[in-house]
Amino acid sequence: MGQDKALLPVEGVPMVRRVVAALVAGGCRPQCAVGGDRRRLEALDLEVLADEYPGEGPLGGVITVLSRYSAAAVVVVVACDLPYLSAVSVRRLVAALDGHDVAVARAGSAQPVCAAWRPSCAASLRLQFAAGERRLSAVLQTLNVIEVDVNAQDLANLNTPGDLPQ
Repeated sequence: MGQDKALLPVEGVPMVRRVVAALVAGGCRPQCAVGGDRRRLEALDLEVLADEYPGEGPLGGVITVLSRYSAAAVVVVVACDLPYLSAVSVRRLVAALDGHDVAVARAGSAQPVCAAWRPSCAASLRLQFAAGERRLSAVLQTLNVIEVDVNAQDLANLNTPGDLPQ
């Protein structure tokens, strides 16, 4: 994109604010951003956690946020480039987590950057990360995962300038 995707507007609202709105409406509290432009994200009234593994991909961000919460918590982790995520999908992920380590959103295929996690997974993820793994899809194969069908529009991610609505 050539700039911080989280801050790009979609229908006049920064993508990260749209994702946070879905999380809030889905009952997730508190919310925070991992990494990114701290000053600009804080200007949007977001708490920002320093990524423990900057530049190492989404697995490092997941580890960063899971390490912050107790094992009994439920943590929903969503990439900032899913601006059409709905509260309905967020609630479905949280509800499906019962008895699983991770509930991953799926619309045709699984989208590991939209999932509800048990923080008790953090230690296993750290070990795999230390061993060189960086792919969320690979670490999910080692956990008790349930895939949750959601509306395809909720998982429409915006990766290139051509993906942005006109």
